[in-house]
Amino acid sequence: MSAQQLVVLGATGSIGLSTLDVVERNPSRYQVYALAAGRNVEKMAQLCFKHKPRYAIMDEQAAAKALADILASTETEVLAGVVEMQDIASHVDVDIVMSAIVGAAGLLPTLSAVEAGKKVLLANKESLVMSGQLFMDKVKQHGATLLPIDSEHNAIYQCLPQQAQNGSVDSIHKCGISKILLTGSGGPFLHRDIKSLESVTVEEAVAHPNWSMGQKISVDSATMMNKGLEFIEAKWLFNCQADDIEVVIHPQSMIHSMVQYRDGSVIAQMGQPDMRTPIAYGLAYPERIDAGVEPLDFASIVDFTFTKPDYARYPNLQLAIDACSAGQAATTTLNAANEVAVAAFLNKQIGFCDIYRVNAQTLELSELSVLKSIESIMETDRRARRVAEQIIASMR
Repeated sequence: MSAQQLVVLGATGSIGLSTLDVVERNPSRYQVYALAAGRNVEKMAQLCFKHKPRYAIMDEQAAAKALADILASTETEVLAGVVEMQDIASHVDVDIVMSAIVGAAGLLPTLSAVEAGKKVLLANKESLVMSGQLFMDKVKQHGATLLPIDSEHNAIYQCLPQQAQNGSVDSIHKCGISKILLTGSGGPFLHRDIKSLESVTVEEAVAHPNWSMGQKISVDSATMMNKGLEFIEAKWLFNCQADDIEVVIHPQSMIHSMVQYRDGSVIAQMGQPDMRTPIAYGLAYPERIDAGVEPLDFASIVDFTFTKPDYARYPNLQLAIDACSAGQAATTTLNAANEVAVAAFLNKQIGFCDIYRVNAQTLELSELSVLKSIESIMETDRRARRVAEQIIASMR
């Protein structure tokens, strides 16, 4: 059996690096066809020397030129821009696309892979938050295989019966499912005095207690917006409604999510907080391969605890759940506002609690219409970003 050809969108991020680690452990099964990244030229060069992809794609022309100079002695062709990412993600020689570009930037290349009928490993939750119905319709229309890589959605997927996994039923309730239980650690501020959250620093917000992640996702975890985005993503992935999903705080991050059945059974997926496990599951599905992850040692586990989320502590989570019920325009708007707000916080332009204020005010000030095309989705995204930027400017 020849090796499957893999494209990694977001190669220099934590998911991309974990994907390449799993590929290294299974060299006869997978070959790196192309790597795509934003601006991290130095890291991308290291990956290209190591994995020898046919193509390397950078987000910007300047970064691509710098990379091309470094890789001049190799056979890797360096490209630039989203259009090139779309072309490579849909290339006839490609079998699998890992979608791990953070934020709205990952939507168009991921959609191109879907429209080409690829096996898509989805770690970019914003693709579904921004374009849920359109995205899932294209998956069915083009016969793409969609496997969720976020640890929570991957866990839910593993706990579902086969007919729910392959979308052959139009409601999870027909499989005897009563509730999807989406777990979250609560982030670094689970026990911090709520009144002190106004003074949270960037360094504190990006210090997640269990997971090693990029800065944007780490901040989203601290506000629990990450769980809110996952809530929205779960609605589309598993063909259910907001009332079918419940968020549960589980600080140990070892039970990654659960599915509750009508007969009282609850099926949970457990494992170390290591993204290589869901990545390996997605790469090899329906088989299992070596991910380099040690199994849980149950004798050493002190306890598992579960609580309901405190929405006074996590107002962004409530905002996302409400947006999920409100519809596509609301979730697209919220995602755009949050990306702008988190970037402003990381640049120390606004405070930690201002992230919620920017998100809530952007939703209040935005006109929410029915979105039926990718063009209308992208225009809603652009408008929301402008509104969020104006709100931030007024805060200074």
